[in-house]
Formats: sequence, structure tokens, C-alpha cells
Amino acid sequence: MIEALEEIEPAYKLEPMSHGRADLRKKKPKILAVILDNCTGCAGSPACVEYCPVDSCMYWVLDTEHPPLGRIEVDPNLCIGCKLCTSKGPDGTFLEGCPWDAIEMMDVAEWESRTGVTLNP
Repeated sequence: MIEALEEIEPAYKLEPMSHGRADLRKKKPKILAVILDNCTGCAGSPACVEYCPVDSCMYWVLDTEHPPLGRIEVDPNLCIGCKLCTSKGPDGTFLEGCPWDAIEMMDVAEWESRTGVTLNP
């Protein structure tokens, strides 16, 4: 179980990163944002990150096989399930989610059963 937790909580988080309030998560949400494998990180300027209201919830992960490319990850212990990362695009334009369809809102119970990790309340 610790190995699985280390996979979702890296030792450090890189910029670009969401900046907001650290005290927004009061309880475990019913859904959370999950970044899919097709995330491109919008070439280093991800549109989703700036709309996340939670500090350090969304962050850059370097693609070690293809630097300086990378992708965005979501810290499941910080996500509040607000869906803001999927509802707005650059300059406040509204989209039908991520332009690359790389963010899925997943039921927490389903995520926990898939990963074998229980999220903090």
C-alpha cells in the first residue's frame, strides 16, 4: 500500500502548479479529477492549472523519457472535486472540458478500488 501511495505523491511538485487556498478540503469529495495518459501539459502552459482553486493540487511532472516535455498530475488528497479544471479554457473561454480530453472526473470509490489507496478524509 505504501508503494501505491508513493506513486500518487511524488517527493516534489514542479511548476506550473495550482496556487490557491490550502484549506479548501474539509472532507473527502465524491468525485476527483484524474489526469489521463493523453495529457500533454499543453506544452508547458497548461490551461487547467490556473483555474484550480487549491494550492499545489495540480502540478507539472517531467516526462523523464522525453524532457523537457511533461504532463499535469492531480494530488488526490487535495482535490475537492470542483470540476473547474474541466470547465474553463484559456482567457476564461468555456470549453466542454480539457481541450485534449485528458481530465476525467471519477467517483472516489471507483478510484480507490482501482488504485488500492484510501484517500484522506
